[in-house]
Amino acid sequence: MTRINTNVSSMVAQNRLRSSNNDLQTSLTRLSTGLRINSASDDSAGIIARDTLRSEITGLTKSISNTQRASQIISTADAALGEVGNLLSEVRGLIVESANSGALSPEELDANQLQIDSSLEAINRISQTTTFQGRKLLDGSQEFTSTLSNIESVTDSNIQQANLGRTSRLDVEVVVKNAAEQAQITIDDAAFTAKDNAFVAGGLFHFASQQIRGEDLWIKGQDYTSIEVIDTPTVSNTGTADYDPDTQVLTITGNFSGTGLAGTVAADATGTTIDAAISAIDGFTVERFGLPSGPSVPTAAEVELEEAQIIAGVIASANIAGEAYNNVMIEFDTGSTPGANYDTNSKTLTVTIDDSSTTTGEQVVTLIENATVDGEAPAEALFSAIESPNIEYNPDRIIVPRSTGLTGGEVLQDDLVFQLSGTNGAETFSFSANTSKDQIAEAVNLVSDTTGITAENTSDGLVFRSIDYGSDAVISLDVIDEGGSGTFESNLQKRRDVGSDVVATVNGIEANASGNELSINTAALDLSLTVSEGSSTNFNFTITGGGINFQLGSRVLGAQQANLSLSSVSTGQLGGSAGRLYELGTGQAKSLRNDVNGAAKVIDQVIAQVANERGRLGAFQATTLESNLSALNETKANLQEAESSISDASFADESARLTRAQILVQSGTNVLSLANQNPRNVLQLLQ
Repeated sequence: MTRINTNVSSMVAQNRLRSSNNDLQTSLTRLSTGLRINSASDDSAGIIARDTLRSEITGLTKSISNTQRASQIISTADAALGEVGNLLSEVRGLIVESANSGALSPEELDANQLQIDSSLEAINRISQTTTFQGRKLLDGSQEFTSTLSNIESVTDSNIQQANLGRTSRLDVEVVVKNAAEQAQITIDDAAFTAKDNAFVAGGLFHFASQQIRGEDLWIKGQDYTSIEVIDTPTVSNTGTADYDPDTQVLTITGNFSGTGLAGTVAADATGTTIDAAISAIDGFTVERFGLPSGPSVPTAAEVELEEAQIIAGVIASANIAGEAYNNVMIEFDTGSTPGANYDTNSKTLTVTIDDSSTTTGEQVVTLIENATVDGEAPAEALFSAIESPNIEYNPDRIIVPRSTGLTGGEVLQDDLVFQLSGTNGAETFSFSANTSKDQIAEAVNLVSDTTGITAENTSDGLVFRSIDYGSDAVISLDVIDEGGSGTFESNLQKRRDVGSDVVATVNGIEANASGNELSINTAALDLSLTVSEGSSTNFNFTITGGGINFQLGSRVLGAQQANLSLSSVSTGQLGGSAGRLYELGTGQAKSLRNDVNGAAKVIDQVIAQVANERGRLGAFQATTLESNLSALNETKANLQEAESSISDASFADESARLTRAQILVQSGTNVLSLANQNPRNVLQLLQ
């Protein structure tokens, strides 16, 4: 059909040519930009994916930069800590050298102290001058702030990392299930002689007869109130004794005078037989000693027992049972001011009797029971005393000093040798029979720094404990030799013991523990705490801010951030239970002249503290930052590849499309030219 108003062929040719031109333009644009998507119309779904990927790539790029910056901050802090560690090592060397005080002059000690002072100043300077872009790193300003200082049972703490979230705070609950324990070995009291109230004398009696040889007779035993002496001069009797607990009367019977109706008869009673008779009574013992001065011993014919029966009688005993009052001396002195005083250093009870008048036994008892201690009145009386009736103390008959001996008990029953081994080392101890529990404890405590073990005389027995707490604390006791009468080894509750670590949870998570120290390391919280020795107290605290916040991910989320604490290295903050570093300075408590041993403990603790801090930062840098940096780079590369596959043009494909479009445009142009000539054919119909 031939028309002149509508050239359908031309219209078709134009449309095709327009499409070919569009294809040509698209190919030229993609080849010139290198992008497959140059406008939203190129690929509406693809442009969404591409822009999302581009956003993530931009975030990753900044995250990589942030991580690199964080690593640079940590490196700066680590370098400063390394220098602090070098200074501390030098200080430790000076302390060890100064401990050799016997070979160093005072001038050399002062020179070492001066070097230590300079090192302490240098450490404080490093604390204040270590900065990154104007921010101080090691002065404590980058530590977390919390309410931990209000917890009495926490002696040391270090919050290394915490995710505070959008609320900028983190509540922490610590539940202590089991307290840390020391290693402990107990030796029951049965290993020693029975515990008793030590006594000075069970009564002083003087029998004026040749058979008793004019000696003082000390009768130690039950609470008797008087002695009845019955002389049987006409009966052969070498001496008998009997005690009535109801009347509390001790009766001694014997032929003392040897006089009778038939004339003078040889006396039978002797001091030896009387002593044996009294000692045979349960609970009684007898001692004899001669008076240093006094009237001459009367002859047998001059003896009158009724008049010479008792010169003095008193029982003085300690109110506290046990070895504390073993070997206490009681001494009588004369003076114008009567009184009594117990000297704890010399373990001597001195009773002063007025030498200007006769002193009764009752007065002496009162003096003893009101004795002062080192010149001060005690809260409770240390000694008690009782007397026999009708006693008078004549100043000319002062009693010689007497000792409680081992009457308090709690001493070894035979010779003993044992080895005690602890965390720090081992020592061998050798004790003879009658060595007290306190003496054993003192010997063990004297070398506690060598063994790591202390000893204590308790109501349960003699207790050996490790200084340290936890599973690393060990005690081992090996009895090498013991006499046949000894009971030490048989009363050991155990021969070896190991301590136990604290068991606790932090926000419901089981904490790692070592002794009294507990720690936790999670994505939300990384901290270490030290509770007071053997504490089982639960507590809560809140982390309210602080620390350095590192943005390590491409999204601003708590999970993609790390909050790190940088501890202060000032001399006032470095240290722990042994003391603070500043105490090593001149004039301080642990200077070289005041306490070199204490200084050694402090410096060892501080060196470990700084080393741990460096290790923590190094671990954060290696495991968190460097691994994060590697992961970010990998992720960025993968996202860039994905974004490229969506948005980048394929030059091979686009070149082919360009050639096709060029051919189609050229052919379309020719076809359109031919189509436009079709209406001219109508003129031939009109000719």
